[in-house]
Amino acid sequence: MIAAVEGTLVSRGTNTVTVKAGPLSLQINVPASLISRLGHPGSPVMLHTHLYVREDVISLYGFSNGQELALFEQLITVSGIGPKVALALLTALSADQIITGIISGNADLLSQVPGIGKKTAARIILDLKGKLEKGWEGEIIAAVTDSDSDAVSALTGLGYSIREAMQALSAVAQTDGMNVEDRVRLALQQLAKK
Repeated sequence: MIAAVEGTLVSRGTNTVTVKAGPLSLQINVPASLISRLGHPGSPVMLHTHLYVREDVISLYGFSNGQELALFEQLITVSGIGPKVALALLTALSADQIITGIISGNADLLSQVPGIGKKTAARIILDLKGKLEKGWEGEIIAAVTDSDSDAVSALTGLGYSIREAMQALSAVAQTDGMNVEDRVRLALQQLAKK
């Protein structure tokens, strides 16, 4: 088992990085959202990894912290969720957002990720909700309410990524009587500032 890889970043692709660790150069699949945070070629990197082995494929998956790795390993235990779909989830949403979506039963949030339909989202929630509620180590940043789910849908419909939409909504203070349209308008103002 390869638990972690520490070395020098050689190159970056769309969903992969090559890391030189000693005499070896390893190609590691990573969430696309992590690639820009790793720096430029020549930068030192350390990734928590999962070695995925099947009859016809051996792949290495890397993550910036143990929480993302543990969540990835939980996701691939769900029937119909392979490493590519789990990686797509971790690209579109942060680990905390995924955990919150699962614990709150928010299938709408999970199903906005490409490759995840309503049935698959429901299966993820059914299989993992109890496990995450009982033993997850890590903090959940904020509960995803129904209004957040609707607001995320509206923002992604306008072309923003799920991650951008969630970050903008988390920056908007929710007050009594605020409807979805108000939250979307305020989130758009946050996004315009960037």
